[in-house]
Amino acid sequence: MRFVHVFTPSQAWDHHSGLRTGLPNICGEVDLPIAGLLTDLRQRGLLKDTLVVWAGEFGRTPHAQGGDGRDHNNKAFTIWMAGGGVKGGLSYGQTDEYGYEAVQSPVQIHDLHATILALLGLDHEKLTFRYAGRDFRLTDIAGNVVKEIMV
Repeated sequence: MRFVHVFTPSQAWDHHSGLRTGLPNICGEVDLPIAGLLTDLRQRGLLKDTLVVWAGEFGRTPHAQGGDGRDHNNKAFTIWMAGGGVKGGLSYGQTDEYGYEAVQSPVQIHDLHATILALLGLDHEKLTFRYAGRDFRLTDIAGNVVKEIMV
């Protein structure tokens, strides 16, 4: 199978309120299965050839207007990746002390997409097609591969 998409309902992670109980509950539902997947892939020798990307739809602030929650954040976004050519145990980039804004080695969304494509063996700049007199590609007209995270 080339791609598998595993997800939880979007409401499960949408903690605008109820964070103190909601986050531990959803983490309890997903932590063991994802650990099992990574362990199984490693034991079978498949993790080195399988890229695992764990992400949500956008970043979250460390606070919410209502108190017990997190709001949407377009200035900082945390994901993790494993296997498939990614260096293990590496943390790349950093937010400010409040977790509000990326301040060190920020990765733009086009960079993330270009990097994932590179890890899949595709050159995002060669995935260009002309339509209506303009060149289009999956990373639009941007995107730099983040080579520092690659083995």
